[in-house]
Amino acid sequence: MSVRLVQAALLLAGAAAVIILLGRFDTAVDIVALGAIVVALIATAPAGRAAGGGWWSLLAAGTLLSVLGALLALVTEPVGGLVALLGGIAVLTAVAFGFPARRI
Repeated sequence: MSVRLVQAALLLAGAAAVIILLGRFDTAVDIVALGAIVVALIATAPAGRAAGGGWWSLLAAGTLLSVLGALLALVTEPVGGLVALLGGIAVLTAVAFGFPARRI
């Protein structure tokens, strides 16, 4: 797996998480950002199986929480927002730990 692909996917996930966490955009932008996090999760899956890939499990958990939070927000916004907040923090943490500085 290319280091540049992993870096680009993680940057995409991080930027998307920030967009969602800021809450300054309309629903369509948040949905696109949520989709970008899911795409980044799928794109980085091969790198997550490598040694030291524990960050990918955190990215997967953060993605799951973000999607779950978005769905819960349809029913009860405060609870959904809190779950999405935790998911966004998990995604950003995974990006920080998983960003490769050298060849995988």
